[in-house]
Amino acid sequence: MTDSPLPLYVAAQARAVDRRAIDELGIPGYTLMRRAGAAAFETLRARWPQARSLCAVCGSGNNGGDGLVVASLARQAGWNVRVMMLGDGPRAGGEAAQALADWRASGGEVEPFGGALPPADVYLDALFGTGLTRAPEGRWSAAIDALAGREVLALDVPSGLDADHGHAPGTVVRAQATISFIVRKRGLYTGVGPECAGERIFAGLDVPPAAFAGIEPQAMLRQAPHPLARRSRSSHKGDHGRVLIVGGAPGMSGAARLAGEAALRVGAGLVTVATHPAHAATLNVGRWELMVRGVRDPAELAPLLASADIVAVGPGLGSDAWGRSLWSQVLGTRLPLVVDADALNLLAQNPVRREHWVLTPHPGEAGRLLGCTVARVQSDRFAAVAELVHRYGGTCVLKGAGSLVQTSGVPFVCAAGNPGMASGGMGDVLTGVIAGLAAQGLALDVAVCDGVCLHAAAGDMAARDGERGLLAADVIDQLRRLVNAA
Repeated sequence: MTDSPLPLYVAAQARAVDRRAIDELGIPGYTLMRRAGAAAFETLRARWPQARSLCAVCGSGNNGGDGLVVASLARQAGWNVRVMMLGDGPRAGGEAAQALADWRASGGEVEPFGGALPPADVYLDALFGTGLTRAPEGRWSAAIDALAGREVLALDVPSGLDADHGHAPGTVVRAQATISFIVRKRGLYTGVGPECAGERIFAGLDVPPAAFAGIEPQAMLRQAPHPLARRSRSSHKGDHGRVLIVGGAPGMSGAARLAGEAALRVGAGLVTVATHPAHAATLNVGRWELMVRGVRDPAELAPLLASADIVAVGPGLGSDAWGRSLWSQVLGTRLPLVVDADALNLLAQNPVRREHWVLTPHPGEAGRLLGCTVARVQSDRFAAVAELVHRYGGTCVLKGAGSLVQTSGVPFVCAAGNPGMASGGMGDVLTGVIAGLAAQGLALDVAVCDGVCLHAAAGDMAARDGERGLLAADVIDQLRRLVNAA
């Protein structure tokens, strides 16, 4: 159930490692280019075993040079290969110029891109790599549009995608697979990056560790949670933590119920839901293990707070007088908090800062907390989650494709999860998962990282029956199996 986190880097670091490998470690640049081309061609053969024709769409830089190497290898293997080139051609004396010379020496021809692409079994996106941070224009944009709907392998980064931020400022290639070279670029793992990259493949090109000296990762990629410690045979329910869920205004009791049930399913010993009296008597029907208390005013919440180890506040809380009064009462406790949904909106209206809490916004809630648009949040998710922690303290989860977890160090990116999880109640389940793990003694930042990965992994297990129609309750059903996996 566990894996080792993988380092993620930004484009400038990738170029620095490449330069150091060439200048200081004596690896010729064209050797690296040939290794990249060989790795890409092996990927082509493995992913498209029936393919026998290739159209390489190449730019004039080193990404285009990588594409020319792939074209040469495919031609040598007997494939029908056509090369379409944009720009003024490679710089004289560079590695891409050598790749072009080798392609022509093998009998290959270069055709200018005229607005349309020829038929082929598979297409190679070798236009930009990491070299683009603005919207593509003119013929470059037209070439990207021409790749739409085709079988595409992107080299290093899908053209049009910002390799650092996972943002596409304009038209972008949507590849079936992307092979990255030397370092994993963090933009492929969050925002629109996962959708544009497709299957993500990595080739380190045998660059020695010395090339990375002093170059620190800008994020870490996590795919699975750490396994939980075995329980003592003599333990009792009080040893496994007491979670208090605060939420469930009239008409929204399901959110609090989902959070409470998720906390139970990850192993919390006791879970109490403090909710509106209008539905307190029915909230735990069918899940009798949940304790429920109807709370009319903040004073009734005080004894429940006194007996809790952690509080999850926000699922279905609402923003009327009842929800506001409970939020104010919760803010007065020194207990660790997991803050979600309506509680985040109330926090945005009256910001406070504290260290021992977790904020779990989706991009819309993050925009309200930061006073900016959702588009601004999504254009640089890493900057947004860092700014949330700077302003509000604690730990923050920025939900969405490639959820980010920002603690005091470098952010974590969750590689798991799927589009089926874009449905009501999923965030409530995540809130309960984090609270339930923290209640069992995990440090809050560890509970957050593991909780995000656990929640996403459960979503992937539930999606084996199909993503469309996936419910939050389906994810809860997978949690028990995952927290008991060795």
